[in-house]
Amino acid sequence: MKTETMDYLLLEETDSTNSYVALHADELADDTMVMTGRQTAGRGQRGNSWESEPGMNLTFTLLHRPHGMAPREQFAISEATALAVADFLADCGVEALVKWPNDVYVGDGKIAGILIEHSVTSTEIGHSRIGVGINLNQGEFRSDAPNPVSLVQLTGRETDVSRAAVAVGSRLERRLGQASTAEGRRELHAEFKRRLWRGDGHPHPFRRRDTGETFAGVITDVAPEGLITIFDADNGCSASYAFKEVEFLL
Repeated sequence: MKTETMDYLLLEETDSTNSYVALHADELADDTMVMTGRQTAGRGQRGNSWESEPGMNLTFTLLHRPHGMAPREQFAISEATALAVADFLADCGVEALVKWPNDVYVGDGKIAGILIEHSVTSTEIGHSRIGVGINLNQGEFRSDAPNPVSLVQLTGRETDVSRAAVAVGSRLERRLGQASTAEGRRELHAEFKRRLWRGDGHPHPFRRRDTGETFAGVITDVAPEGLITIFDADNGCSASYAFKEVEFLL
């Protein structure tokens, strides 16, 4: 299937759409969304698996070639992707926020996970493999994930997966277009910070991954490169963290 600017490739089953796109990147057209009804080894951040009942949810990887984008600007791809998913959910009547660096939450429930991998040179991003899983129609979750939630649980209505793919694709196209210019990246980043989960100026529980120490922290900033700055309300000091250096606690 093809829309005006995006190709859609549906695989009946694959181990991981990110792995499929990595293997076939040279053969796929720019902005090809590879979807599957059954993903047998879907990957999340930090090597976690992604639980999805066959045919119930939207799982895909978009191959995107961000022409002329420097490696240091890659966080804009994360921002664009997360905001595109939040845009889609807003059109479904659900207000979602972005959990740094790029998961999508409704309240304290995780409705979408994002895994982005890049092929880079010293000067630019060759291509991005944008993996997204959105919980649409799954009514029960059996894994030990602490906080999944789905669109059908929130709205009581099932969503056509194919229509959702096209809707998310159009929003991704618009947001990634923003990420392609310096002005657009500034606008994306400002909106990302406005729609940040737990970016409300109040202390929330965090854990430093190197020491295991927990603390009450207030998010004070996210840099365009992706570093998050958190004020430690227990010790009265601030620190900046890269991805995987600090984790949110529920």
